[in-house]
Amino acid sequence: MIVIGSSNTDMVVKAPHLPAPGETVLGEDLIVAHGGKGANQAVAAARLDAPVALVACLGDDALGRDALTHYRAEGINVEQVQIRTGLPSGVALIVVDPAGENQITVAPGANARLLPADLSSASSLFQAHGVTLLQLEIPLETVLEAAQMGHRAGHIVILNPAPAPACPLPAGLLAAVDIITPNETEATRLTGETTPIAAGWALRAEGVDTVIITLGEAGALLLTGEAETHIPGFVVDAVDATAAGDAFNGALAAALERGESLPEAIRYAHAAAALTVTGMGAQPSLPAAREVATFLERQEGTNPSQE
Repeated sequence: MIVIGSSNTDMVVKAPHLPAPGETVLGEDLIVAHGGKGANQAVAAARLDAPVALVACLGDDALGRDALTHYRAEGINVEQVQIRTGLPSGVALIVVDPAGENQITVAPGANARLLPADLSSASSLFQAHGVTLLQLEIPLETVLEAAQMGHRAGHIVILNPAPAPACPLPAGLLAAVDIITPNETEATRLTGETTPIAAGWALRAEGVDTVIITLGEAGALLLTGEAETHIPGFVVDAVDATAAGDAFNGALAAALERGESLPEAIRYAHAAAALTVTGMGAQPSLPAAREVATFLERQEGTNPSQE
């Protein structure tokens, strides 16, 4: 699979509560970890034994060099990771409360310079993979070009529309996407609808074959064809929800790359996301394939969340 997206360094502080506007909150020690939605999803898939190539942009700084070394150690193909001299690598500032809820502010740095022209040298990668996975922490015109390249290559093109943009998505983007995976907030923001189901059907009307609206531990709504299905999630003791969506998308793409059915892939993705929220940090909490398999074996005969 090919992941085209962002790479950040996450700076995380656990606090007794999320700050209100103008409030200073005394938190715990700073945790510095690798992150960024694109890189998170690439690492999530690689740890689940999927072959992964990452297309991203880093600054020529200590954070960028450390990230590149890390992605190589995870077994990710980084031949198309660009290095931009004179630009900082992306950074995310994250505050997490005791319930695992978070506030995140991102300084995109070099991520904002991953441009459509940078994808021309990555064209050979599309012949070696079957899934293209995208997010919205890089320029929208680059996301559009990547989706169209994946579509022309016959890939399953997955768009995780996060963070949901303030402006409309580029014309033609959704027509090149096979699966879109917003959470409830992103789905309603993208469509202007007030309920997840209405938002899902609105996205289907825009030309997306399959809509998966994630609902946290309550599972996901799957809308495809004329049918809508609720696929339950798993209830766990959450510590940090920072990379739950990225774990879900990386695992979904990994399962589809190896030929699992869509409902099977969603259940697998739910398990990866559930395990992720039980640990602190984005990439440090992403599970390995063995952990997900063990978790699912333990769930057999139990009832997942029906909320």
